[in-house]
Amino acid sequence: MNAPIDPAIAAESIEFTLDGQPMKARVGETIIQAAARQGVDIPHLCYKDGYRPDGNCRACVVEIEGERVLAPSCCRAPTPGMKVKAESERAVKAQKMVVELLLSDMPEKTYKPDSELAYWAGKLGVTDSRFESREQPACDESHPAMSVNLDACIQCNRCVRACREEQGNDVIGYAFRGSSSKIVFDQDDPMGASTCVACGECVQACPTGALMPAGGVGMVKADKKVDSVCPYCGIGCQLTYHVKDDKILMVTGRDGPANEERLCVKGRFGFDYARHPQRLTKPLIRRADAPKHKDFVVDPSNPLAAFREASWEEALALASGKLREIRDSKGPNALAGFGSAKGSNEEAYLFQKLVRTGFGTNNVDHCTRLCHASSVAALLEAVGSGAVSNPVRDVLHSEVIFLIGSNPLVNHPVGATWMKNAVKNGAKLIVCDPRRNDLQRYATHFLQFKPDTDVAMLNAMMHTIIEEGLVDEAFVNDRTSGFEELKKNVADFSPEKMAKICGIPAQTLREVARMFATSKASMILWGMGVSQHVHGTDNARCLISLVMMTGQIGRRGTGLHPLRGQNNVQGASDAGLIPMVFPDYQAVGNRTIRQKFEELWGTTLDPNPGLTVVEIMDAIHDGKLHGCYIMGENPAMSDPDVDHARDALAKLDWLVVQDIFLTETAYFADVVLPASAFPEKDGTFTNTDRQVQLGRAAINPPGDARQDLWIIQEMARGLGLDWNYSGPKDVFNEMRKAMHSIAGITWERLQAEHSVTYPCENEGDPGDEVVFIDKFPTPNGRAKLVPAKLITANEKPDTEFPMVLITGRQLEHWHTGSMTRRASVLDNIEPIATVTINPADMAALKVKAGDVITVESRRGKIALYARVDPNVPVGAVFIPFAYYEAAANMLTNPALDPFGKIPEFKYCAVRLKKGGTPTQLSTYGGGQAKPVTA
Repeated sequence: MNAPIDPAIAAESIEFTLDGQPMKARVGETIIQAAARQGVDIPHLCYKDGYRPDGNCRACVVEIEGERVLAPSCCRAPTPGMKVKAESERAVKAQKMVVELLLSDMPEKTYKPDSELAYWAGKLGVTDSRFESREQPACDESHPAMSVNLDACIQCNRCVRACREEQGNDVIGYAFRGSSSKIVFDQDDPMGASTCVACGECVQACPTGALMPAGGVGMVKADKKVDSVCPYCGIGCQLTYHVKDDKILMVTGRDGPANEERLCVKGRFGFDYARHPQRLTKPLIRRADAPKHKDFVVDPSNPLAAFREASWEEALALASGKLREIRDSKGPNALAGFGSAKGSNEEAYLFQKLVRTGFGTNNVDHCTRLCHASSVAALLEAVGSGAVSNPVRDVLHSEVIFLIGSNPLVNHPVGATWMKNAVKNGAKLIVCDPRRNDLQRYATHFLQFKPDTDVAMLNAMMHTIIEEGLVDEAFVNDRTSGFEELKKNVADFSPEKMAKICGIPAQTLREVARMFATSKASMILWGMGVSQHVHGTDNARCLISLVMMTGQIGRRGTGLHPLRGQNNVQGASDAGLIPMVFPDYQAVGNRTIRQKFEELWGTTLDPNPGLTVVEIMDAIHDGKLHGCYIMGENPAMSDPDVDHARDALAKLDWLVVQDIFLTETAYFADVVLPASAFPEKDGTFTNTDRQVQLGRAAINPPGDARQDLWIIQEMARGLGLDWNYSGPKDVFNEMRKAMHSIAGITWERLQAEHSVTYPCENEGDPGDEVVFIDKFPTPNGRAKLVPAKLITANEKPDTEFPMVLITGRQLEHWHTGSMTRRASVLDNIEPIATVTINPADMAALKVKAGDVITVESRRGKIALYARVDPNVPVGAVFIPFAYYEAAANMLTNPALDPFGKIPEFKYCAVRLKKGGTPTQLSTYGGGQAKPVTA
């Protein structure tokens, strides 16, 4: 049956026939692609849409009139008037022979009941094979995430292309010759011992089950499949849950705009946390004989010992009632709320509305304060918008990619694949970071600058651009302000002078500046290595100025992109979970704006900006803040100087925590409300590309756990608000009235299209992937260039604390570990806390990999296992912050950037000592501790 021809391609297409039916192919399409687009499916196995065609299985052969041999339709492009037969006797006979030969090597055990080989065997009527099977290789179960069943391998090479060309990981290869040919990992290592990063792209690519999720889950037929999005980093990968008996069996990537079916280890294998035995299933109330203290000790055998179970009626009445008492007796500003970037846009919107209308204060914040607050402050100041200008995938249109303060291989793995693909297509990558990462091998230049010297390095580049006449003067004159002040400031920052400060040779600084300024399309992407400093806003100001002075914005492959760390930190910020702005970054101090929200919400609003995350903790210590409502955040792990934060939480008169696990923060709660995990809720989520996407519930909350939206609404009613939202759609429709940026996005459109990019101001607007094309959303339409002086870190190394601590994420763990450390595969791969050290520093300390080291700052100390890594600079150590038993934020400095109010997570002084006793708490339950060997 033929599908109708797309009229858009009719004018420029190639007409041919397939089995007597007229076909139209787009320029550059192969026969199989043109046929599939028009509803005709030709048998195939080695071919996969989106992958480079290999043509090695010959299951897709077709007969072409006038040609002696059959042609692989996956590699052959049609020509005008070509007559193709896929169902001729000759073609079908060859297709059947290929399938029959491949079936002869299949094992009796079926690893993938819905395999593509089985499908095509059925379609072609091949039920058995006349040929003898070769000797079956042994299965490899060495990897915790995937099993290797080469007895089912047809050597189609899809896994090789998936690993090398799609993900760019270069782990899987094809080795040996003749009948000994096979798929190998690295140098024919067991998969579990190889450099595999467990993205699982090979599993999704495999047509037979030769590569499958571990544990045999792929052999179980799902009851249903539910399309949704990933709950981890800000890339916003679309995925599909495969569900049976209300449990997620496995996850596959979906063809979303940010990922095109790609996933990482977290997105593919990090979902069984939702059914972890430690899920909260009933409301909890603190026992009268269980006082709160910052030095709490959890009994691993009974972590709920400090609480008693309660009904929802009792828990909600007590939770909201006590907060209401504090509001009425001590005033609205005695209360505060922490929302969550892990929840939906609707949850974030309702939560900030509750704090502002139910508490009567703007004391509401979330984790953006701890990741990109300085970036947002600089962007709002300069261009009038805190969002990215271009999507991550725009690197495919870039000539130069400038990556600074980010390790996307770990933090945004799918985003990193687009960068690797871009380099292979000819783009030049510049990587700037104090710590090396594996993207450096793709880089034209790797700038390993000294920690804390971002401004020196970036100002030196701007100095070069001005000195050498590389400024885009037309762009600067027409679309910016403040250039003369910027020019005066960078005059003192010559590369020769700055080389001594940042550690990058002057000639390299000049080369990189020229490369960035003269390319047709340069794009900057950055992470928290830029933002988490006392000079984080200045760092971002420099990046903005670098783009503006060269006119590298407003086009494909250009622009500014701060990579968002959590799945909905962009959406939560847009929705108003920030103390100084209402939804859509509208200032609370602006009378006109405030009146608009007072009319929409039917109340009087506080005109004063509220307190930020760290300021709230200080206010508790100062006796000014007495009650707090925390939804899905974990400040007892995420705040800097967590000893100080935990002490503050213990001092609160009343703390209500809404979460899915008894997190470190929930241990301090007076009431704990069991909420819904990501796969259990419907709602919208906004990724780092400004794409609003629909997440769908695949499973039900366990026990008496409830939907977060329901809990927020019940808390609001307890505070005296008359809320009656029927569900997320109802809330989203109100958000459209409050937020001009999404006013044109309807719920029905999201259900149909799954993803719409904002700004989308009117219904029917396509949504703008690239913004700032003609003007900036500032009062005068111009970007403001702001000079940056050298400001050093708040705390420098000295003789007492001679080394620098850098913190960050690992590939397998995310945020404070509350989800990933309860995901069995992820915790099995990285089960214990480590400190990563340069070999030279390890030698000086006389330790080896696997030894215990105590790391101490002026605020605390922790003991961890040593891991050697030459990518860490001499004089620095790296500690991931996901481990409760060795919380990196026990050490970090709470000093704040004066503009973004973000703490200086990325730089503080520490000292090392051989030995110590690591804390071993079995509060998570996943992998077992094992020696650290690398």
